[in-house]
Amino acid sequence: MTHEATVHGLGISVDDEGSEGAPVVVLRARGRALPIFISADQAKSISHAVDGRPFQRPLTHDLFVEMLAEFGGAIDRIRIDGLADRTFLAKIDAERYVDGGRRELTFDARPSDAIALALRAECPILVDDEVIDAAGRPPDAFEVR
Repeated sequence: MTHEATVHGLGISVDDEGSEGAPVVVLRARGRALPIFISADQAKSISHAVDGRPFQRPLTHDLFVEMLAEFGGAIDRIRIDGLADRTFLAKIDAERYVDGGRRELTFDARPSDAIALALRAECPILVDDEVIDAAGRPPDAFEVR
């Protein structure tokens, strides 16, 4: 079963000694928090989408959504659907209309790219139960600002 998720926060991880680490996006699904570590570039892209702040020039994710639309396509949803060696796995489910017919497409993606695209396309972010069970934490386990 899958559950719709929301972006609960974006920040920098901090270890027990207070040292800053990697950027992290925290999803909220089924009452659990899912921390996904991402790169600084991905964090910037997600931050712009969450805040609704356009960048001076189109970022890669903006360009991708715009090009997809121009080619008759759209992103339907993204799925965080697996874990492999503590790495989240994601899929982008899209559609394209050609000669009046609908063609469904699925693309393998990094979760950070998928989340950045979902925020721009305003489509659902879905997370599988198995992922939530394996990586979900109590929401109060993180201080999100």
